[in-house]
Amino acid sequence: MDIATLIGFALVFLLMLIGMGFNLGPFIDVQSLAIVAGGTFGALFISYPLPVVLKSIFVMQKAFLNKKPDLVSSLTTLVSFAEKARREGLLALEGDVEGVEDMFLKKGVQLIVDGTDPELVKNILDTEVNFIEDRHSLGKEIMSSGASLGPAYGMLGTLIGLILMLGNLSDPSSLGPSMAIALITTLYGSFIANVIFDPIATKLSYYSKQEVLSKQLVIEGILSIQAGDNPKVLEEKLKSFLAPSERETIGKEGE
Repeated sequence: MDIATLIGFALVFLLMLIGMGFNLGPFIDVQSLAIVAGGTFGALFISYPLPVVLKSIFVMQKAFLNKKPDLVSSLTTLVSFAEKARREGLLALEGDVEGVEDMFLKKGVQLIVDGTDPELVKNILDTEVNFIEDRHSLGKEIMSSGASLGPAYGMLGTLIGLILMLGNLSDPSSLGPSMAIALITTLYGSFIANVIFDPIATKLSYYSKQEVLSKQLVIEGILSIQAGDNPKVLEEKLKSFLAPSERETIGKEGE
């Protein structure tokens, strides 16, 4: 669970409610919502295949439920594998593969245990990382598209409201509802873009970078184990992937 995302949304909604005087009535308009939400999602359906758009709904959940990869745990596991492989050989790791939860790490260890050529191991793992980045990029792209489309349909709603207002100047009772559509659609468009789509796209981009970093750490570790590097040298090499605070944690654990 990403507490920061929940705190961010709660803070935004609370401060907006304070700004509205805790009176939501004037800011709720079904017509404006239909224009902005319907237009935004309709345009997304036009832009991307249906399964991709529907899947993006689940991608949004990652901003709330995703967990940062545990680089320290991966490093510790790789160092322990390096120590065992140095003592007993790569085949000794075969029994440890089944207990590995990280499927990417498990795949890498299995490849070197099977005696796969180091260059081929690197190509296989790099290819998987590239496709992971592509999938993540598509999810972020859809969120960014939503962030662009929201204000655009908010402006479209504003134009519709102004046209309705100017077309009924002789009827004073219609001016208020038409002006409401003109202004609230802009509000809704800005809200969708700056509170939902754009922040989620940024959070997904952050998590994508973290996951790719964890995969690169694993690749470096796997290739070093296969090359027979000293476990201490491997540990120092992999520490370069960690933040200084995380490196200190490993040092204390070692003591």
